[in-house]
Amino acid sequence: MRKLRIAVAQFEPKDGDKDYNLSVIEELTFKAKESGAEVISFHELSITAYTFCKNLSRVELEDMAENVPDGNSTKKLISISKKYDIPILAGLVEIDKGEIYNTYVCVNKTGVIAKYRKIHPFISKYLSPGSEYVVFNLKNWKCGILICYDNNVIENVRATSILGAEIIFAPHVTMCTPSSMPGRGYVDDKLWQEREINPDPLRKEFDGPKGREWLMRWLPARAYDNGVYYVFTNPIGYDGEHLKNGNSMILDPYGDVLTEIKSFENHISIATATDDKLTLSGGYRYKKARKPALYKDIIGADHSSETKPIWLKD
Repeated sequence: MRKLRIAVAQFEPKDGDKDYNLSVIEELTFKAKESGAEVISFHELSITAYTFCKNLSRVELEDMAENVPDGNSTKKLISISKKYDIPILAGLVEIDKGEIYNTYVCVNKTGVIAKYRKIHPFISKYLSPGSEYVVFNLKNWKCGILICYDNNVIENVRATSILGAEIIFAPHVTMCTPSSMPGRGYVDDKLWQEREINPDPLRKEFDGPKGREWLMRWLPARAYDNGVYYVFTNPIGYDGEHLKNGNSMILDPYGDVLTEIKSFENHISIATATDDKLTLSGGYRYKKARKPALYKDIIGADHSSETKPIWLKD
């Protein structure tokens, strides 16, 4: 039986401070390795921070962007991976041939194993969308990557799964923002400032409809319907002016939560993936039962894509 000990992380990033964010990535990577993890995953744009990118000019975004694999941040990530002998997944702003991307990389001590560009970027009009799915080998497992909004479009998950992914890494910066759905919205800063002396109201907000309750409407379904492990990561605390609730978690192919971070601090949590669940899951049977001849022309029909969320339109 194949097994893989996976760590998910959460931390509060600093806007544009790559040195600081990489130092936290190193601290949590060390912690994961000491705790027996074989791979660790961080959130979307974890090296640069995310939300503040909406206010940057193209020149400012270009100044923060780097080449992959030759940029300093990727090289530093590889050196951390080599130092602790554990693969790392993390996100950064990439520039390539004049195009800027929201990119997520998987590295080990030898270099970059995989690179994925977000298909549905919206935080900045200067970001270009990625144009391909990515499935790669990691410690004898087939893995895919989908960044934040990419996971909300169910066709992306199905396609990545059909391409062979057994584990989908899903780095996010999400929750606690307004939506057309009742109960969604921002979390009061006062609750965050009083989290040490009065943690219960903040936990109630983070786990309620503004946060975890929304996530659990759809995230377990992605794992269950496709028969894959889902590795969800999200920052804790402030990313830009948005307060985020963390709740980084790992779900199995049954859609069950194997582990979840409930701390308000920078933290990790670990779960073990086992390959027996892949073929026992409902999603495995459903994929085998598909009849694409019935719907290939429907799914593949021309369509105008609109990604921008309500909170950004406002």
